[in-house]
Amino acid sequence: MPGSADPINLYKFVVFRCIVGSTAYGLTVEGSDVDRRGFYLPPADVEWSLGGVPEQLESDNEEVFWEIEKFIRLALKANPNVLECLYSPVVEVCTPVAGELIESREIFLSKFVHRTYNSYVLSQFKKLEQDLRNHGQVRWKHVMHLIRLLLSGVEVLKHGFVPLHVGDHRDRLLAIRRGEVPWHEVEQWRLALHRELDSALASTILPEQPDYERANDLLIRARRVAASAEYGK
Repeated sequence: MPGSADPINLYKFVVFRCIVGSTAYGLTVEGSDVDRRGFYLPPADVEWSLGGVPEQLESDNEEVFWEIEKFIRLALKANPNVLECLYSPVVEVCTPVAGELIESREIFLSKFVHRTYNSYVLSQFKKLEQDLRNHGQVRWKHVMHLIRLLLSGVEVLKHGFVPLHVGDHRDRLLAIRRGEVPWHEVEQWRLALHRELDSALASTILPEQPDYERANDLLIRARRVAASAEYGK
């Protein structure tokens, strides 16, 4: 289609790239991939074209980059994958326009964290229980990351900061990944963390909802950069 965007060429407009996943969590094992995430800012004429731009770019080497508006919308919904990008300790690319967003990352934190994290883990554990009943096994790596997500959610609500490294929980989480922790013990930990998440919600200083106005302002400022004659040259 005339005016369509070539996804390969769009990678040069990645304005923020960081490392997340097991490397950032402190949960690497032999053979672990290095997960890179971030967002890209397409030139205005490409975004405005009939072809438009994809909501995300994905490569074969564990890289995902969201289009900046999609990234911001997901952050406003407290999407864990996106929030972790905002708080990653390992940043490889951060242009000035991305830096403005990262410096304002606290505007995306709200009580939505409880709803998003809690409901996702609950829905996933229901599927895992079905797998256990039907097949007698589960994906222990997935179980580990769900527990890690609850641990993270508790910290976000308590301290207004998204932790990536699991700290003292590392050994116990890796034992879950190896399938060494009985299912009933995992369930006990999960239920305790749900209760802790509820308690953290009751006392959190986070606002009821994120700051949509500031987020919108950041997006508009980025779009103005993308519309400038100098952008991408």
